[in-house]
Amino acid sequence: MTVSILQTSSAPAALHAGHPLDPLTGEELATACAIARERMALDRHERFAIARLEEPAKAEVLTFDGSPESAPRPARQAFLVLVNTTTGVSREVIVDLGRGEIASEHTIPNGEEPYGQPPVMVEEFSLCEQIVKADTGWQAAMRRRGLSDADMALAQIDPFSSGYFGRDFERGRRLVRAVSYYRSELKDNGYAHPIEGVVAVVDLIAKRVVDLVDEAEAVRVPKTKHNYDRDSWSETRTDLKPLHITQPDGPSFKVDGWKVDWQNWSFRIGFTPREGLVLHRIGYKDGERERPVVYRASVTEMVVPYADPTANHYWKSAFDAGEYGLGKLANALELGCDCLGHIHYFDIPAADDLGQPFVMKNAVCMHEEDYGIIWKHYEFRNGLFEVRRSRRLVISFFATVGNYDYGFYWYLYQDGTIQLEAKLTGIVQTAAVAPGKTYPWGGMVTEELGGPTHQHFFNVRLHMIVDGDGNSVTEHEFVPRPWGTDNPHGNVFDTTSRLLARERDAAREADGRTGRYWKITNPNVRNSVGNAPGYKLVVMPSPLMLAQEGSFVRTRGGFATKHVWVTRYDAREKYASGDYPNNHAGGDGLPHYVKQNRAIANEDIVLWHSFGHTHVCKPEDFPIMPVEYAGFTLKPNGFFAGNPAMDLPPERNGHSVDGRDLPGPAGGSCCGSR
Repeated sequence: MTVSILQTSSAPAALHAGHPLDPLTGEELATACAIARERMALDRHERFAIARLEEPAKAEVLTFDGSPESAPRPARQAFLVLVNTTTGVSREVIVDLGRGEIASEHTIPNGEEPYGQPPVMVEEFSLCEQIVKADTGWQAAMRRRGLSDADMALAQIDPFSSGYFGRDFERGRRLVRAVSYYRSELKDNGYAHPIEGVVAVVDLIAKRVVDLVDEAEAVRVPKTKHNYDRDSWSETRTDLKPLHITQPDGPSFKVDGWKVDWQNWSFRIGFTPREGLVLHRIGYKDGERERPVVYRASVTEMVVPYADPTANHYWKSAFDAGEYGLGKLANALELGCDCLGHIHYFDIPAADDLGQPFVMKNAVCMHEEDYGIIWKHYEFRNGLFEVRRSRRLVISFFATVGNYDYGFYWYLYQDGTIQLEAKLTGIVQTAAVAPGKTYPWGGMVTEELGGPTHQHFFNVRLHMIVDGDGNSVTEHEFVPRPWGTDNPHGNVFDTTSRLLARERDAAREADGRTGRYWKITNPNVRNSVGNAPGYKLVVMPSPLMLAQEGSFVRTRGGFATKHVWVTRYDAREKYASGDYPNNHAGGDGLPHYVKQNRAIANEDIVLWHSFGHTHVCKPEDFPIMPVEYAGFTLKPNGFFAGNPAMDLPPERNGHSVDGRDLPGPAGGSCCGSR
């Protein structure tokens, strides 16, 4: 990560010449924080938990895009969340950069039920460790488990989002729960050495441990090393030949600032501290028409509830976006490692906890990759042979949240398909297991370690704009038709269709038995065969949240109790879990939004999809878990008049080689008729 401190003038910012949805520049972030400091007389105890663009209203953006030369430019504003580290008072502030003034200020009512805190800040990670290691109760617990003062100094302390369980010390406080791991040296994999039965609850404002679990029956700390650094795996495979991806003429995409054009697709890159990568204004050029598909797309939340009821684990249910910030924890991606081929990186301007701007280098990676065959047919009667290869555009970023690493990969295809794939890797949470015992709450990963069974839920927010405003969602299933005069052979089956008219109708679950799917259509437009043009949401019918009704985690993570939600667009409803899930008692987010039961047929709508992975740990997941995949697809369904990929050129890849040592072709066309 490259840090570049910029001048922090509190004067109005220079007029931004780019698009209204462009992320704030470093200068704009510096100016916004300086204006807040000066106008609000902030002291040295104030921290900037969030600093991002306050996106202008959709109507203003559409007007600007429709006539950029004459349209009024929307106000350029910054959204800040401030946390006072001595009082705990938190405030939302909107700064008008053009006017150089505070446009609005609001105190977050985190002392009132259902509470809720801004996300854990980076500096609080080290603060938590200092508080825990200075606590005499924690020190006594470590000594009782055989750790020396030197061991304690080297111990790894993980500040874990605390959750909420209705206890007095949790109400309205800024808390994290801290678990500890033994390490023999700094690079030792601490997750191989969990210290069971000790949990410190840390008040980050009072700066002390307010509750300490120290179980009487101490499980021996596992000491066997399971490291993953290069020095620990110096003997590597020697039979891998180089695999090069080359584009001698460069990529097929064009980048203009934050705008991207590729293979009839166009969109804009955005980035926020909470969501990370955002795609704005996704549209497809169909002939001479620019046809909108999605106005805004992002992953707004994820939650990881654990199924172990013991002291170290029952409370673990991290909301990685809302409690930490996927964008704040984005990796600097490495050329040739994270991303292969001809890469375009987007460096992201950001602000740290002190409001100092810096640049997140290589935070977003974009490239093209081959994706096999897009269409093919061989007609044996006349020798007609046609095949075209598929290519997709990949826009991705990776975030490391504690022990887990998550990659988010958006794919655009040449046939109009949109896909999101989440890649899950990193290190599983571990539990120490006594010699000769088995682990009842998950799978054994080593002889000394169990991995708690858990679930990963992501929620993507898709503000749809299929062929313009006024969209509807219909639900479809495949059902066998009963025997009868209209089905004399028993082979007929039907496709049902049901309009989701109101929000409470549209909290839905996937069903693999019936192939249930959803279509987002524009009923105000007709396609080439007289129907409403649309896109089909194809989902994985994975388990929903398995925690019991009435449990705290289910109440807090209600978005994960349904696969699909549809809401009427409201600019205030940004996140599946609500604005501040950290230390929140629950009930916010999607279950709260849909209580309004607004009409959603032929309206400005948001489609929310919860998807994920239920993980029963196994030895192959340790010390680093191979990537697991989860995601969904949006496929055109009546959107085009025919296959939009028919015009792809029949080009042969000239670098392919016949493995029988025959000379490879020099290029040209062999994918056409024989």
